[in-house]
Amino acid sequence: MNIFKNIFARIWAIWGLISFIFTFLIIIGPAMISHLYKNEKNGQAFFIKVSKIWMNCWLFLIGCPVKIFGKDNFEENKNYVVVFNHNALLDIPLSAPYTPGPNKTIGKASFSKVPIFGWFYKRGAILIDRKNENSRRKSFEMMKDVLQKGMHMCIYPEGTRNRTADVLKPFYDGAFKLAVETNTEIIPCIINGTKEAMPIHKFFYLYPTPLSLTFLPPISPQGLDAKELNKKVFEMMWKELQAP
Repeated sequence: MNIFKNIFARIWAIWGLISFIFTFLIIIGPAMISHLYKNEKNGQAFFIKVSKIWMNCWLFLIGCPVKIFGKDNFEENKNYVVVFNHNALLDIPLSAPYTPGPNKTIGKASFSKVPIFGWFYKRGAILIDRKNENSRRKSFEMMKDVLQKGMHMCIYPEGTRNRTADVLKPFYDGAFKLAVETNTEIIPCIINGTKEAMPIHKFFYLYPTPLSLTFLPPISPQGLDAKELNKKVFEMMWKELQAP
């Protein structure tokens, strides 16, 4: 049975790639209209709406319907640092489009060099070269600027995909330093289903799987330093992931 499942998942991955490229080429034009907005927050809000339409179509085509829970944890006219668990490449196109309101995410600078897709990627991300100290410093200031402009900042505090047997890897402090220095509340988000749809230890594999994002109640940084806030958010997300 597993043999047939693996064969199907490899074939389905081809369909996933073809449908991703095809739908992307349709939405890249509308997405770039966001550059015409003079107000960056409004432009980003338009960009996120287009991205969500794209993801709704693509996820339907690959048999990975997504449900969103906890949107009421976002207070109107308030922005947050939103942190996600990270198990698969499929997490990346999920996080920003389904976070309520205009937002930007943190992304690898190397992705911006992909032809055509790089234009789209740069529009939605703060780019960082983790090996370059100046790039890390500059990206941190840019993330502050995103928050100051009233947008959410989406971050994967594990840094890279979780290849361990645990439900979470230890978090880096960056997202929590950002929250403390800007006095911005953190909303943790649990992504479920992507680990089964696109297992990290299986190459070129995609299996139709229901997906979900669950936004948890906000956590205030007041009275906490970055490490204490890190620990508090980690424990909340760990408990949620361990729940039956």
